[in-house]
Amino acid sequence: MNPIFDFLFGQYTSYETVDIILEITAIIFGFLSVWYSKQNMVLVFPTGMISTVIFVYLLFKWELLGDMMINGYYFIMSAYGWYIWTRKVDDTHVTPISSTTQKEKFVSVFILLGTLVFVFLVYNTFDKWTGWVAYIDTVTTAIFFVGMWLMARRKIENWIYWIIGDIISVPLYFYKGFTFTSLQYLGFTIIAIFGYLAWKKTLNNNLQTV
Repeated sequence: MNPIFDFLFGQYTSYETVDIILEITAIIFGFLSVWYSKQNMVLVFPTGMISTVIFVYLLFKWELLGDMMINGYYFIMSAYGWYIWTRKVDDTHVTPISSTTQKEKFVSVFILLGTLVFVFLVYNTFDKWTGWVAYIDTVTTAIFFVGMWLMARRKIENWIYWIIGDIISVPLYFYKGFTFTSLQYLGFTIIAIFGYLAWKKTLNNNLQTV
């Protein structure tokens, strides 16, 4: 076998075929979700929900508790975001892209710190502090929790959290042995950068028309 291919994908030889298919399917829908988010389209939520349901199953099976909780949270916040994005603020307009208020910044910090404590307690309860990966997993979980909450509320700052979390996740998932998912996060990082720029342009245009 090609040494590079073996290095990148050799771990999949021990995986069940159905799990590989499920991971790839979840990744496809994950990409669709992030792309629709960049395009500011509500389809971000149904596609994201399909991806998260699959990942909850796989991550539970792989005993990655922090990642599993992230995806479970994503599913819940997707339902919330779906409502917010389609809720009309008047007779003709739905919730627009906006910047975070001071209150939302405070809530973001609260979610970040609260998630760190919560995930720490979960890992401690199930005795999953098996190495440095668990600590990084705790940090990325907190970052993504804030990012998802801000995205559900259509706040432009959500992209900053996604970019930071995605960059950390690329080597993290590769180290864990999930090459496909690692490549997914690399793609997410690129899309998130363009997503921020697209939302920033829309936000500036909205401010100019006010």
